[in-house]
Order: sequence, then structure tokens, then C-alpha cells
Amino acid sequence: MTRPTTAAKHHRGPGAFTLGVVRAGFALGSRIAPARTVKRAVRIFVTPFASSRARAQAAQPDQEMRRGELEVSGKRIATYVWGDPARQPYVLLVHGWSSFGLRYLPWIKPLREMGYALVTFDQPGHGLSGGRHCTLPDFIETVREVGRHFGNAALTIAHSLGGTAATLAQGEAWHSQKLILIAPAADPVAATQRFSQFVRLGQHLSGRMHDKLEAMTGINIHDLQVHRHLPSLGQPGLIVHDMDDRDVPWAEGERYARHWHGARLFTTQGLGHHKVLDAPEVIEASLAFLRGEEVGERVVSSPNLPFGVG
Repeated sequence: MTRPTTAAKHHRGPGAFTLGVVRAGFALGSRIAPARTVKRAVRIFVTPFASSRARAQAAQPDQEMRRGELEVSGKRIATYVWGDPARQPYVLLVHGWSSFGLRYLPWIKPLREMGYALVTFDQPGHGLSGGRHCTLPDFIETVREVGRHFGNAALTIAHSLGGTAATLAQGEAWHSQKLILIAPAADPVAATQRFSQFVRLGQHLSGRMHDKLEAMTGINIHDLQVHRHLPSLGQPGLIVHDMDDRDVPWAEGERYARHWHGARLFTTQGLGHHKVLDAPEVIEASLAFLRGEEVGERVVSSPNLPFGVG
């Protein structure tokens, strides 16, 4: 959902020739078979890459980790736990689109040394969890239900679409005392636009695509734009975003910091969307934030300004 270029290559094979065929098919289908073409676009949009499962199976956690399972909306959710979340303050680690819970292995040792228990999991259709498809509302529901099972978290660390989900999952049913969001996506409407532009789905079909997603999830995609929810967040937060992120623009991270009064923005450069998650400087800045040190900057601007303008 945050990487339409990879999505198209994954589903239609690598190479400029294949990509050209995909784009030509969407461009032509947008004119002569719009309903079928929108259905195909939505199917690709909500299908995680197969690499998520392969990478999860190849991950090698330490012997302290305990595997488990929960059921959320009829789907089996794989969980991974270090320490005792019932007796220790725990950190919930939330992965992004087409990723997996054990992607956070570089974070385990330093967080355990700070005295935290740790919980992570694979979203539906990802890693070792059940299901084939996944949407942002699925992400949100799974974060909330895993969180409810283990109790309110001392901290949540979330990447990419996981950052969106962790933000929107906050509420009376479950909440986290602090949040660290790394390269968080702020706008699913913009994500569908980037996807449509990449595969050459006609712009006139964007409304149909949104309608199809709403029929699937029961939620209007515009209601999932995080700036509509951020002012109600009261807990401290650290937003980490790289200036060279080509999957989720830096401006979306800035949007979090602008609308969320308790957040600070830590900007990196040269890490992109994926390396930023486990870059040593990002982990160290996050640990400093947990120690109560001043990290990043407050974004002071009017929320009425256009997005991307501070």
C-alpha cells in the first residue's frame, strides 16, 4: 500500500517490458472495461507481497522469544513475545505493508536491556498469519485486538502503514502511553492516487476504487486520513521520517507532527523508507526519547496550511 512500484512488479513480474504491459492493460481497461479494471486494481492493492511470508520464515530470533497465536475476526494471527507483558511494561512492535513482525529483531536487545517486555505479530496475509488479503482497517483492528490481549502498552513502535494503524487504533479499548512512528503513512487517499498513477489506472476511476474499498471494509477511506484524528492524541510521540523516502513522502511524517501536539519530528536523510527502520541512529534516537531526552523538533505551524508546507 505504501510501495506501488514494488506491488506492480511483484504481481506482474520484473522488468520494464512487463511493467509496460501492465500499464498498457490498465490504461486500456480504464476506457473499455472500467468495472473489471477497478476490481483488478483493488485486488492488487490489498494483496501483500509473497516476500513477506518468505522473509518471516527465514528470520532467526533468539531463544528467549516465544511464539503464539491469536484469532482476530476469524483469522489466525502469529505473535512473538519476549519477557512477560503481564508483569513488565511492554512495547508493541507493529510492522508495515508486506513486512512481518520479526523485522524488528535489531530492536530487541536494546529494548530488553531497558527492562521492557516485547510483543510483535504478523498482520493478516503477512508473515506466518492466516489470510490472503489485508486492508488498512484490518491493520487497525489487529493492532487493537493484539493490544487488548496483552493490555495497554508502555510504548508502541510502528513503521509505515503500521504507523497509520497504531495511530488510529488508539482509544478507550486500548492505548499506548507513548508512540514512536517511523516513516508513517498519513493519507490512504494519497496512497491510492500514487498506486493508480503508477499502474496507469484512469484518474476518473479513483472514486470507484474508493467505493470498492469501502464496500469491502465498511469504512470510507477519507475517514482514515490521520490528520482527522491526530488532534485528539494526548500522549508523547516521536515521528521519524527520511527526506529521501520515495514510498511515503516526508511531508506525511511532517503532517503527524503538525497536527499532533505531543509529537516531535526527527528527520533523517539518505535512509529511504526501509533502511530507516533499523538504522543505528534511528534506534539510538528512539532510546534517547524513551530516556526522556529531547529528540527532534516540534513542528509549529497552522494546521490550515496545505500539506507539505511548514
